[in-house]
Amino acid sequence: MTKKRILSGIQTTGNLHLGNYLGAIRNWVEMQDEYECFLFLADLHAITVPHDPKLLAENTYKVAAAYLACGIDPERATVFVQSHISAHSELAWLFNCITPLNWLERMIQFKEKAVKQGENVSVGLLDYPVLQSADILLYEPDMVPVGEDQKQHIELTRDIAVRLNHLFGKKKEPVLKVPDALIRVDGARVMSLTDGTKKMSKSDPSELSRIEIGDTPDLIKKKIKKCKTDPMRGLEFGNPERPECDNLLTLYMLLSGQEKAAVAAECADMGWGQFKPLLTETAIAALQPIQEKYQALMDDRGYLESVLKQGNQKASVIANQTLTKVKDALGYSKPL
Repeated sequence: MTKKRILSGIQTTGNLHLGNYLGAIRNWVEMQDEYECFLFLADLHAITVPHDPKLLAENTYKVAAAYLACGIDPERATVFVQSHISAHSELAWLFNCITPLNWLERMIQFKEKAVKQGENVSVGLLDYPVLQSADILLYEPDMVPVGEDQKQHIELTRDIAVRLNHLFGKKKEPVLKVPDALIRVDGARVMSLTDGTKKMSKSDPSELSRIEIGDTPDLIKKKIKKCKTDPMRGLEFGNPERPECDNLLTLYMLLSGQEKAAVAAECADMGWGQFKPLLTETAIAALQPIQEKYQALMDDRGYLESVLKQGNQKASVIANQTLTKVKDALGYSKPL
């Protein structure tokens, strides 16, 4: 049987953190044998916010190295750079011309980010869900693994595909494949260490809000020591009045590889003074082998470039085939 295909990617901004690893990359690692995986480095999305041109390319290599260090195998998954395949930008423009403006104005993440950027908000920030739709639909995936907060973007992707198929396709010959969202419950949304109601994010101005994959043991200890807790003794999952407690227990569960019931029983009578050192030790041990492999990969730029070149070549064939189908359906002439 042919494997079902999945596609996903992470912006190449800043250093990856536990939310990226536990909420996305580790899930991709587990999917490599079951699915045909296309995993990209979203460097076009990285400039929807102010960025430093001197760091953009280097950050792309850093994220690529992090993918591989966390367990992505380039022999079982296709890893590629978004901006190296021009079909992403071209299809996004074609989608722009069939996407109603009010579809974008209702996107929750745009509203939240626009408030932060104020008068500096760009058209790119409003429009990046259309580019994201192009990223996805180019590769005709069956499913797109995302966190709960990205579900609205997958719905937009499906709406765009359905609209294009309705306007320019035939009943029995749709132009684009309509993918499904694949949402994992545990670890799908790792929360901030300083506010258990907000997602762990690279854009948070406080470095104490996240544990980055490259953090030293001393820095991990400091961040966990200072992380927000509550005054109650005894730790529990699922209490809406204790979001930090639920988040930290979930982190411990995922990093230690234990079942939820086992963690709940182990930590039921613990105080924070006992639990924080346990979480610190577990996080340091889980990240050490990743950090060692990451450094080795960053020291071997030639290997990283070969992996990305191979992935770009494979991805571009599929992307250009899809782009051609869309352009044919829209009525464009063949290149001369």
